[in-house]
Amino acid sequence: MSLGAASAIAQPVDQKPTIVLVHGAFVDGSGWAGVHRILTTDGYKVVVVQNPTTSLADDIAATKRAIASAGGRVVLVGHSYGGVVITEAGTDPKVAALIYVAAFAPDATESVAKLVPPPAPDAPPSPILPPVDGFLSIDKTAFPAAFAADADPQVARFMADSQVPWGVQAFAGQVTVPAWKSRPSWYLIPKDDRIIPPAAQRAMAGRAHAKIQEAAGSHAIYVTDPKATATVIEEAAAVVARR
Repeated sequence: MSLGAASAIAQPVDQKPTIVLVHGAFVDGSGWAGVHRILTTDGYKVVVVQNPTTSLADDIAATKRAIASAGGRVVLVGHSYGGVVITEAGTDPKVAALIYVAAFAPDATESVAKLVPPPAPDAPPSPILPPVDGFLSIDKTAFPAAFAADADPQVARFMADSQVPWGVQAFAGQVTVPAWKSRPSWYLIPKDDRIIPPAAQRAMAGRAHAKIQEAAGSHAIYVTDPKATATVIEEAAAVVARR
């Protein structure tokens, strides 16, 4: 064997991490279909978590099972409330990077309940209805404009009609050790988000020292613009692969 051939064998080969996608409140993992299609076409292994959204503890457990099932390093992606889940679950040793998509990025002792500011006196009524049997939901008539204003009307209507009730225990679940303090983070902010104000997202992203990308889109940007979402994920994955 020549010295050149031996040197070539010794060179490390970039290993693509597994992408684990974590959905947020009121939806399920099927919303990641477009992102999944792009990532798998580009050669990534992808695991889509189906969180029960009954409590933060239950959702963390589901996400940790998904991480355990993945081979090698993991890039953990969370949308909306899924950002709370990845913030806690992301301390797993296999997790190499975090990506927040229109998401909450809480600090220790924070929950969605603590991060949502009280409505201003002149603010329109919240689309989130009072809890029933310990679960929250979004008014179906308000859902399209609030959650997915840029989606195809039929898609937005289906999302409203198929929404998953969100447990009050998940809404109030507090983070203990934020993974963004020990993991590199990326943050995709949709400029037209009507669920989590973009200014609040920028503040959370800045606190987490995340690399910020902004794009036109609603809170459902992962559904309506899977290309923009996948681009941020692949940028993070490429950094992880080179390390």
